[in-house]
Amino acid sequence: MISARAPVDTDAMQRIGGQLGTNPAGLFQDADGRRYYVKTLESPMHARNEMLAARLYALTGAPTLTYVRTTRTDQVATEWLELDKRCVAHLSEHERRQAQRWFGVHAWTANWDAAGFDGDNQGVVDDRVLTLDLGGALSFRAHGDPKGKAFGTWVGELDVLRDDADNPHAVRLFGDMRAEAIAAAIAVVTRIPDARIRAVIDEGGGSQKLAEKMIARKADMAARLDTLTTADEASAPTT
Repeated sequence: MISARAPVDTDAMQRIGGQLGTNPAGLFQDADGRRYYVKTLESPMHARNEMLAARLYALTGAPTLTYVRTTRTDQVATEWLELDKRCVAHLSEHERRQAQRWFGVHAWTANWDAAGFDGDNQGVVDDRVLTLDLGGALSFRAHGDPKGKAFGTWVGELDVLRDDADNPHAVRLFGDMRAEAIAAAIAVVTRIPDARIRAVIDEGGGSQKLAEKMIARKADMAARLDTLTTADEASAPTT
């Protein structure tokens, strides 16, 4: 989710902790004792891209850290939370199934880093599983490189996030999902009205081209959902 509060000025804060992920970052504290994890990205475009991803995750209901706008356009900040767990390998079976509910959202937003390079992009707070960083969603890779044509209207992530040997933590998290679980995760996205997608992207400063791409990706997922539903009906026992 994204906080409605005014943008924070990290230049006026005290840095009290170091970098946790792959981008230059640190833990900052303001004069009132509020703490934020702040990343400095390669460009304002990359920062805006991540904030757009946060808006789309919020639209679907997928749990994330709370994003906070900053006065610097190349920064992304989230409210600091003390995590109970921070690794896919440490999730219980119940927590892993909870995380799988949002598989469709990760696929829709092309979040290749949904599980994290070291499995460290899923965390638990008060029995709730959160995605901790959205820097690898939409148009950019987590390190800031543009995805280019790899981020198109075909949602190959529905397969890749479950079977790519080069992304072992994603496979560990999503690889054993059955057809009915995949269908339920896809439905989280396909039930969103096109008009809401356009509005959320426009409110976040995104382009009409991105809005149309996300709507097309939703349509591609709906076609996959139809296939899964048909296959499930065909395999059901007759009475």
